[in-house]
Amino acid sequence: MNYQEDERQERQERQEVEKPVTFFRFEDLRIYHKSLDYVYWVQEKTMLFPEEDRTKLALRFNEAARSISLYISEGSARNKSQFVHYLKMAKSSIRQCVVYTTLALRQNLLTEEAEQESRGVLMEMTKMIGALISSLQRSNGYNNPNYNSNYDNNNRYNSHHDQGYDSFNTSNTDYMGRM
Repeated sequence: MNYQEDERQERQERQEVEKPVTFFRFEDLRIYHKSLDYVYWVQEKTMLFPEEDRTKLALRFNEAARSISLYISEGSARNKSQFVHYLKMAKSSIRQCVVYTTLALRQNLLTEEAEQESRGVLMEMTKMIGALISSLQRSNGYNNPNYNSNYDNNNRYNSHHDQGYDSFNTSNTDYMGRM
């Protein structure tokens, strides 16, 4: 092998290791992937419910779990303040899943271990969403006492508040990037 072949092979290996660029930015959010994992977990557990419970509790439980991912994806296409609103709706869906988890346990449809596993994931997702909300609000100036809507200190209109979440700081790798 000559030098050019070695270099070409190294370049090819590096490209295989690098993450592909995603078109939809929400796919870069760890919370999105965590919520998808939870959807699969709920689907697996509710498939074990008796037939009559699959049409009632299981259906609603699955709906609530899916809505977490859906709110994250939908909100990501909006401006920052709307994204925060959708993230708060995702947290509401998480709370619904807590209720469904408790109901399933009380009806002996979930084991105590499964209930604890569900609650643990739901608490983790709540914290991740809370941190993402805080990050968005900090970048939007909500924590700044001089913050006044879409106007800066000299009452000039700041159009960056109307941009989608693509403009927020993605350097917080704890909540960005794939797992």
